[in-house]
Amino acid sequence: MSDTAAEKPGGWFGIISSAATAVVVGFASTILLIMEAARAVGANPAQQASWAAALCFGMALTTFWLSWRHRMPIITAWSTPGAALIATSAGGISYPEAIGAFVVAGLLMAATALVTPLAKAIARIPAPIASAMLAGVLLRYTLGVPQAAQSLPLYVLPLIVVFFALRLLVPVFAVPVVVALGVIMAALGGLLGAGCCALGVTGLTFDMPVFTSTAIIGLGVPLYLVTMASQNLPGFAVLRAAGYNPPVKESLLVTGLASAVMAPSGSHAVNLAAITASLVTGPETHPDPAQRWKMAWPYLVLYGLVGLGAASLVGILAALPAALITAIAGLALFGPLMGSVTAMMREARDIESALVTFLVTASGLSLFGVGSAFWGLVAGLLLFGARHMVSLRA
Repeated sequence: MSDTAAEKPGGWFGIISSAATAVVVGFASTILLIMEAARAVGANPAQQASWAAALCFGMALTTFWLSWRHRMPIITAWSTPGAALIATSAGGISYPEAIGAFVVAGLLMAATALVTPLAKAIARIPAPIASAMLAGVLLRYTLGVPQAAQSLPLYVLPLIVVFFALRLLVPVFAVPVVVALGVIMAALGGLLGAGCCALGVTGLTFDMPVFTSTAIIGLGVPLYLVTMASQNLPGFAVLRAAGYNPPVKESLLVTGLASAVMAPSGSHAVNLAAITASLVTGPETHPDPAQRWKMAWPYLVLYGLVGLGAASLVGILAALPAALITAIAGLALFGPLMGSVTAMMREARDIESALVTFLVTASGLSLFGVGSAFWGLVAGLLLFGARHMVSLRA
């Protein structure tokens, strides 16, 4: 499709709505976990708001640069498993020490870009395995919708009905309408609470990092490992599953340096998006894969605005019921889950290894602080390699 076609309103509607959905789902689904991580290392309210804003600015800038430079939808996100690690494992580490650990984790990520064998290994992940891993991750989120409906039936059940009705009639409107409707229903139903909507521009704080062996070994290195295993590897796999050949080295270098530079303002890690990437890499964004990179423009603007209003948005989302956020995120990821399941079953000879990847990833298994997405990938690749070796010998 030509650039002229991409400029038509219909084309730009898909691009803008997909980017908006990725921003809303990415921010709303785990921002409360980010705040828990900030509080775990003793961040005060201003530092907590700065933490969220720094992540938003880092994601907006790195996404735009990588997508514009390589003409593919490369979006970045914060490290959700990294935030969980901080929230549960940072006891006794002060805020300046945590910042020092974040700087080290970012520099380690950038250094990984210079390790050619690792970069090549990431670039050669088979598409069925990548799709299966993504499907396993998405399944865990979509399974949260029935539980959310049980918790808040008057709010979630109408969202489900509207979502599937629009999927039948005008699929491109399904996700944006459900996201908007969910927020409106929460506001009208009084679920936001009083005093949660104060407006203001968020300022960035700056704290000098303190480097201690305890924080680096106990937090910095694990943060690097869990981010690489549970965010960057799946992120590259998502792009490959969508038919792109991502620039592994530059992506790691850019996100690693951005993480280190933004760390004094609280940013713990900027990395390749895994889950939200699936929202902008499919035909819902644009029928022509070569045009999907343009979602970087609205992504830049929207995350820039979210960063400026981070303090206010944190207050609003802190007042939202978790079940409602779970429902909106799960419904938004239903379409990508269908695409991933279809792709993982496309090659009959690879179904077994893809299914193993899917099951291990969906299980939620965690070993040595590393999430199930990594172990699903390992299990699938081992079986995939064994089967192809046997086939070659035969």
